[in-house]
Amino acid sequence: MASYVLSPKTSVIGKEVIREDVRKKVAGQVLYSGDWVMPGMLYAKLVRAMYPHAKIKKIDSRGAYQVAGVVRVIEAKDVPVNQFYDDPSGLGEKIAQHKVFQDDEVRYVGEPICLVVAKTPEAAEKGAEAIWVDYDVLPSVHDPLEALKEDAPLVHPNGNTVVEWNVHKGDVDAVIAEPGLVHIQRTYRTQFVDHLYLEPESGVGWVDNDGIVTLRCATQVLEHYRDIARMLNLPENRVRVICPYVGGGFGGKEDMTVEPYLAIAAWITQKPVKMVWSRQESLSARPKRHPFIMTYDVWAKPHGELVAMKVDIIGDAGAYAMLSPRVLFAAAVVATGPYRIDHVDVKSHAVYTHNVPTSAFRGFGAMQMAFGYEQIMEEIAQELGIDAVELRRRHFIRKGDRLATGEIQDTAVWLNETMDNVLAELAKNPVPADSSKRIGRGIACTMQPYGRTVWFHDQASCWLNLESDGSVILRIGVPDIGGGQAASLCQIAAEILHVPLEDVRPYYGDSALTPLAGGTFATRQLYMSGNAVVQAALELQEKIDHVLTMTWGEQQWQWQDGIAHSASGLSISLPAIYEAASALHYPLSVHTTFHAQVGEGYDNRQGRAHKTFPDFTFGCHGAVVEVDEDTGMVKVLRYVASHDVGVAINPLSVEGQIHGGVVQGLGYALSEEVVYQEGQCVTTLFSQYMVPTAEEMPDITAIILESHEGKGPFHARGIGEPAISPVAPAIANAIADALGSRLRVRSLPITAEKIWRELSSTSSM
Repeated sequence: MASYVLSPKTSVIGKEVIREDVRKKVAGQVLYSGDWVMPGMLYAKLVRAMYPHAKIKKIDSRGAYQVAGVVRVIEAKDVPVNQFYDDPSGLGEKIAQHKVFQDDEVRYVGEPICLVVAKTPEAAEKGAEAIWVDYDVLPSVHDPLEALKEDAPLVHPNGNTVVEWNVHKGDVDAVIAEPGLVHIQRTYRTQFVDHLYLEPESGVGWVDNDGIVTLRCATQVLEHYRDIARMLNLPENRVRVICPYVGGGFGGKEDMTVEPYLAIAAWITQKPVKMVWSRQESLSARPKRHPFIMTYDVWAKPHGELVAMKVDIIGDAGAYAMLSPRVLFAAAVVATGPYRIDHVDVKSHAVYTHNVPTSAFRGFGAMQMAFGYEQIMEEIAQELGIDAVELRRRHFIRKGDRLATGEIQDTAVWLNETMDNVLAELAKNPVPADSSKRIGRGIACTMQPYGRTVWFHDQASCWLNLESDGSVILRIGVPDIGGGQAASLCQIAAEILHVPLEDVRPYYGDSALTPLAGGTFATRQLYMSGNAVVQAALELQEKIDHVLTMTWGEQQWQWQDGIAHSASGLSISLPAIYEAASALHYPLSVHTTFHAQVGEGYDNRQGRAHKTFPDFTFGCHGAVVEVDEDTGMVKVLRYVASHDVGVAINPLSVEGQIHGGVVQGLGYALSEEVVYQEGQCVTTLFSQYMVPTAEEMPDITAIILESHEGKGPFHARGIGEPAISPVAPAIANAIADALGSRLRVRSLPITAEKIWRELSSTSSM
């Protein structure tokens, strides 16, 4: 494992660098996957299921071939291997995932049945409409609680439970028998939401002159080329995935979207094929964030000591497992929040329904749990008559503490620091606009893992070399989904190699030409690829220093802007060192692999682990809201967010991630919901899906703290996902504070209607 201590004097790390990709995006100069055009290109359109549960009796494609321009209809029988399998828990249990095309039994509305390939997008659309599918409609189940009943319709033959995770600590049943304890039980619910990235699912596929199936598409995972190879029954070296800049992912492009359809269409037609999903397809049929039902039982002593906690989590997995086992595991790990509680029982279930599948989404299960544990902390404090800030402070976990899973927290926990900063910023409450407005203030403190669970044996590779003119090429298979992943890696290389930042050029996102670094998800890229670049840069610098010494002798060398200066007055440039290395037949090139911290698999029977995730990022958010008593409308007046990021590689990017997380989280908290009625999506347009606009956003203050104890490069911590998790509970607590009288909306989104009903419930008493 690479380790590099940040020098007190840095040239690039910690500096506010305006990223090159941001300039280009603002100027509209970046070409995304959907912008790609090739001569003779065809267009593909999916035919999707109309019913949430039905047998397919017949697919009649004759009508499609009557449409001018339709080239081919592709069905399940045309796909060499039509079924995907995965081990989403990482513990060796293969689960049958979705099919490329369903040919037997559809399990949700929107499930792909066949593909129409045509010469124009319009012909593909008309061809898809002309396909006739004969169904035998079957009973369906859409509520996960109903799905767990014995007489519920089965989504899959083996039952409707995908997975159950357990976390056990201490002996809850024994301690809650103690007399005099205060006990409360509360249930919190979250909703389906969409990733709503700017760039929809899109790409172009073709077979090149060497017979390589090539996909240029918006994805978070280059390694999907292996799944495509298995689908086509081809060697993995016959499939290539290229990922240019991606216009947002948030987990929605972690599972495959257009990839299998582009590949099979290009393979069968031997022509370039383009596919761009409509926003309607994206909203209705692509995996969503898991709706959770979280029931908390908390026991406390009257003076304010939390004694025990039970948490029951039900996650709606939809029709296929996708990444539900991992999402519900992350939820179980953080179910008690960043608090020390000696006796804990957590059960976390993923349940099949005939709803659209749910899968990865920024926050990955930990976000929903924050909505639960940060409200139960407020409610138990209220029950005990203790200030909720003080109750949190008494129970914050600390470095060296044993978590609910049994693992030791081995890095700094700056919860007090982040909370103190937020409270100080929020100290000045705005004055109510008029007598019908109530002002409320709320905070939320959270922990969010970064990196994959340790039994996945995660790794990332990169290739770094010095060119003859002194410039540096960094090759790494990172999909850059908008978080500045590639730019941060360049900063790391520039810092260690003592070269100007503009002299480092990244080549990224190509499964055939850049070393694989794993997907951009789970807040893992800075941790994984960042450490890979540290490792490679240190090795390359060692090689450079070796050539320097071999050629110009042992001296005290000082580096500045790519030039080595000796105490005796020599100044040696990198081009000169490259020339000297060539004469020595000594390549100045490094290919290396960083291996993440590993550990044994999870003991689900005991509910214990030596380690789950490599580390966590901690933070606190706070909000001031204004609630209209007459309408229930909420206006967020101020928002403050503070995180310990270990070390900020580029403070501008960190601030951008925090701002983005807050904005996305405010939509989750107050308005966004994908609504399904008996499996049919009724929010398929922007006019129905209530994403907030810029006008509704408050001023956001980001406070970045640096403990220098993360496990990323230069001891940085991940911030991609942690920035979104505290938003919904901070808003919920602020609204509850404004409402007073113990009124609280315990389900998301917290709409004006729900608030108005809460207020009306007291006025009618």
